[in-house]
Order: sequence, then C-alpha cells, then structure tokens
Amino acid sequence: MAFIQMSCAKDERPNIIFIMTDDHSYQTLSAYDNRFIDTPNLDRIANEGVIFRNSFVTNSICAPSRATMLTGKYSHMNGQLDNRTRFDSSQVTFPKLLRNAGYETAIVGKWHLRSEPTGFDHWEVLIGQGDYYNSDFIINGNREKSDGYVTDVITDKSINWLKQREGQEPFSLLIHHKATHRIWMPDTALFNEFKNVEFEVPDNFFDDYEGRLAASEHVMGIDKDMDLVYDLKMLDDGELQTQYRKYYERIISKLNPEQRNAWDQYYNPILEKFKNDDLKGMELALWKYQRYMKDYLQCVRSVDNNVGRLLDYLDKSGLSENTIVVYTSDQGFYMGEHGWFDKRFMYEESLRTPLLMRFPNKYRISGAVDEMVQNIDYGPTLLDYAGVDIPSEMQGHSMRPLMEEKDILWRDAIYYHYYEFPNEHGVKKHYGIRTDRYKLIHFYDGIDVWELYDLKHDPREMQNLYHDSGYIEVMKMLKSKLVDLQIEVGEKI
Repeated sequence: MAFIQMSCAKDERPNIIFIMTDDHSYQTLSAYDNRFIDTPNLDRIANEGVIFRNSFVTNSICAPSRATMLTGKYSHMNGQLDNRTRFDSSQVTFPKLLRNAGYETAIVGKWHLRSEPTGFDHWEVLIGQGDYYNSDFIINGNREKSDGYVTDVITDKSINWLKQREGQEPFSLLIHHKATHRIWMPDTALFNEFKNVEFEVPDNFFDDYEGRLAASEHVMGIDKDMDLVYDLKMLDDGELQTQYRKYYERIISKLNPEQRNAWDQYYNPILEKFKNDDLKGMELALWKYQRYMKDYLQCVRSVDNNVGRLLDYLDKSGLSENTIVVYTSDQGFYMGEHGWFDKRFMYEESLRTPLLMRFPNKYRISGAVDEMVQNIDYGPTLLDYAGVDIPSEMQGHSMRPLMEEKDILWRDAIYYHYYEFPNEHGVKKHYGIRTDRYKLIHFYDGIDVWELYDLKHDPREMQNLYHDSGYIEVMKMLKSKLVDLQIEVGEKI
C-alpha cells in the first residue's frame, strides 16, 4: 500500500497523543489477529493510519520499556535495566525536547519509573502499578483519590486536560493505561462481554520444552503458576489458601460497596461451580486458560471503548485535524502460547508489540510498514514530525522515511537484552538477535544455553536448531552479526 506525504508549514506543527497500554498482546488487537476479540476503535487507528507489522521491544518488561520509549536508548544506556531501578529522570527525553521547542506537555496514567516525571507541564500519574478501582493519583506532586474504573478515569482526566488548555501552542499528551496488566480486573459493566465464549487454545499450550532448557525453568505457567485466588478471583471462605491470596484480599478491599456487590455477583457463581467440578490435570489447566482469557479480554474491551471515546472527542473538537495519534503497548504478552502468561522471554509473543499511528489528513499517510522497528524509534519519530532535532545520543531512528517510502537503508536485524534475574517468573538473563527469518538467543548467568530458530519454518519457536548441522553457517552468520550489533549499540558482554 502506497504512502503519500504532503508538507505542512512550520507554524502548524502537529499535536501528539501517545497512548500506551501495559502488556497488551498483538494477538488481542484485531487489526493484527481477530481470533479472540474485535477491537473496532483500535482498528480505526490502523485503518485510518499506519499499522507496523514488525514492531518489537528491546527489553520486554515494564519500566525498561518505558525508559527506552522516553529516551530512545537501550536499557544499558539509559540505566533502566529492570523494574527495581529508579529511573534517572535528569536524562534527555523526547517530552523534554518537545517542551523546550514550545510544546505544552502532559502525561496521564501509569508512570512506573519510581522517580517523579520530568519534562511535563502537567502530570497525573498512578502510584507504582496503581489499582484498577478507585486508584490514587499523584497530580503535579499532590496525592489525590479517584473514583471509578481506572481506564475510564485515565481517559476522563486526559479529555479534561485537553478541554482546559488555553494556549495555542501545539501539545504532546502521553496517555498511559494500567490495563491490561496483571491481575486483569474487568470493569463491572463488562462482566457479560464474553460470557458464553470458548477461546481457541494455542496448539503449543501443553509445550514440553524439549531442547529448550531455559524455557523449561519458567515460573509463568497458566497450569502451575497462575494463582487461583489472586489471578482468577476464586476467593472462598478460606479453603483456597494460595500463595498470593492476601494480596488479592487487599486489592478488592478497595472496591466500594456497589462495586463489590457487582463483583461478588459475577465471581461467586463461578467459584461455586469451580469447587463443585473439582477439576484436575489438563481439565484444570484449560479451565484456568479460559478464565484468564475472559478477564484479560474484558480489560482489552475497556481500553478499546475508551480509545473510541477519545477519538470521538478529537473529531468533535476539531483536534483530529492536526493531531498525530499513536497506540502501542510497553511490550507483548503470552496468551497461553507455550502454556504461559507474562512476557520477558525473547520469543515472539513477548518481543512483538502493537504499534499504530494515525496522522492528520494533510499528511495523507496510511498503509502498512513491514520493516523491523523498535521502541527506541518512537521518540525520534515524534521529534521528527514536530520539527525538533533528534539528539545524537538517541539510538533509535525516525520511522518517518518508512512511512513516506523514501529509499533509505534500514536495519536488517534487531537487538534484545533482558536483565532481570532472579525474578518471580524464573526467566534467565538473555540477549539475542532477530532478523526477518532467524532468531539467535543466548541465556546466561548460572546457565549457558544458546537457541536458534528458523521463523519461516517454525513460527511457534518449538524446535531449537542450535545443534543442527544444517544450520551451522546460519549460526555463524548470526553470531557475527550479534557481535557487530553489540558493538554498534555500545554494550560489552
């Protein structure tokens, strides 16, 4: 599909709205995959704009992905290797550069970087992970309570900020949703959304991890590791004393009486039937999968509904005429593939992330981009459209030429590095390289294991070819290219 771009005057620099969810899998956004849910409002961004078919992260975990998005730098360069680190907010970020260039900047929603936001004229952020219901916010340094479902509240706050703007300068608004992060607490208004639906089970749900030692040592299986009370809301009178029960009890204690009544009316019959059925083995694992999918997808539905609300406001207010809208997630997520939930591993479901961009009509940009992009590229791209110089310290590149079909050299491989171990999910540290066809991963630190995948013939990544004699030359080529990439990005291994 062709792209056409028309120039706009410098005094008509576009507004920017950057929407980011947490752990939203590309498998559950119907512009990419319509097996599980229809997302008409998110699809609207894709249909009216650009869909990136090969969008990846550099480190699949929340805080590092957010730091990478802000700074345009890999984790080892911005210092945010894992979720435990406090983000150095004195660094150069794209919101700071936009603000210095005359943009009015704001962020609403999840920050999750421990330090206070900088580079924003206005900020309303959740405390840590925040809560799905009645969550507290820090508003320009002051703590305030909120009432209601967090996805609705974040959207309300975002639209209210847009309404109260008085200046004529362009703006950049970051809308960071809590959803669809664990523990996937749906809006009570959406409880019947998938009531009688049975979701397709991935063909590798009962993966035995043969030939993949690092994968076999995970602690993120839906079967064995998904908590019946904490994750699946099976809160009984005390018989089910699960590992994380007390955390769930604390979370739902924050529901007001009306919310709690709706909650109990929905989950108590499920609990009663579950206990009566007394499921074991494969039946229990498959029951967990279906419950997980229903809760998760109800959270996706709320995101889609609220994105629609925002898009409608932009249209009615006239802001669509000069506003770039971006939708992404901080990383991908496993929807039962390999039997998993969560992310972290460099396998496709975790590595890939949705990325959609809609432009004002004057740009006449729409279509699909197939080149491999990463979240280091977001900041440079937005700076480019704002007419702001991209600092040399940013390691990403503007994706603008890809959308304007300019003849440029683009990366033919991406680099990934996951650092957080030990951790609750048992995923070992690893780094790797992905090309359009192959993926090479090295797991290290208490383990020394290499994995090689031919994505053309094995898109599910079930067969480790590292010791296959037919791939010796491919392995050598990838190892050499991996070293070159590490040198290029400035990481010493």
